[in-house]
Amino acid sequence: MTDLTALDTLVPGPLSLAGHRLGTPQQAGALIMVPISEPAHPGFTPPHTLRPSRATGRGQVELTNPDADGVAIVPLHIGHLQDRAPTRALCRSALIPPGRTLRFEDACCVQEGRSGHLTGGDPRFLVLPGELRARALALRGVTDHGKLSDAIADLNARHGLARRGHLDPLLARHRPALARFQNRLEPQPGQVGALFLIAGRLAGVEITPDPAYFAQMWTALACHAYGVAAHRAEPAPPAPAEPYDAANLAELRGALDHDRSTRLAHLSEQITAQLTGPATGPVRLREEDRHQTLRLSTLTAPHLAGQIVTDGDRAVYASLFARRFPPDPAIP
Repeated sequence: MTDLTALDTLVPGPLSLAGHRLGTPQQAGALIMVPISEPAHPGFTPPHTLRPSRATGRGQVELTNPDADGVAIVPLHIGHLQDRAPTRALCRSALIPPGRTLRFEDACCVQEGRSGHLTGGDPRFLVLPGELRARALALRGVTDHGKLSDAIADLNARHGLARRGHLDPLLARHRPALARFQNRLEPQPGQVGALFLIAGRLAGVEITPDPAYFAQMWTALACHAYGVAAHRAEPAPPAPAEPYDAANLAELRGALDHDRSTRLAHLSEQITAQLTGPATGPVRLREEDRHQTLRLSTLTAPHLAGQIVTDGDRAVYASLFARRFPPDPAIP
């Protein structure tokens, strides 16, 4: 993609994405990821550094920022995985100053306790699947640990599972398929965020302060936040490809390059259509938290919702998702 100014039209007004660059789109099944690079804002505490404690209340989560200098931006809808403890997901983001601990009273239980010890290869946290995020955002501030149980049960049922209010069955059943999204889509050097499309429609935009922060979020975003819906939208297996009519290696390389260029051009057309033609209407911004020059706000637009962190007029962090999720109307 060469003309990247369309990114500025995605959320006009309060969220300036000027200066961010879109890279070459990648596709794995129904999921398209478009890398976002520049500008980076180093100095923020990376997500893996946040230390969860075992809060006593069922809807409580405590997070500590042990960094002596960096402010922690708590990722929106994160749920830390702990040994032999239920996973509680957060309904909102937050700013935690250096060396401080913040208690969330409005978390929700989304996964039963794990029976074994976590290993070095296990993910440290999840991000709520996109189908649950609008509901979770709407319920921020509500102190009821079971407030997402019905929505999770409905999601399990749509995947052919028993109507249980926990994510364990869903994530365990589809773990190999979800891991393919993580493995087949490759974050690029300098990448600070991504656009995600499912079945050709805009599903979300994620922007983090710097490449290290994004790298730590990658598994949870690819596998959980967007992978669950993308797995349901997987297209039927393609028909066997016709062999190339190539007489030698040079001709074969030329045919492969032509196919690759054609696929990229088609992806670029899909992405451009999504960026330049979102629903029109008011974009509402509500400030939720602040620290020095940083402002955390909830953003609501006709086509997107989520939370953003700005420093002046610069977007430092954004986690925005399609308000209709899955974004493909053909998916029930």
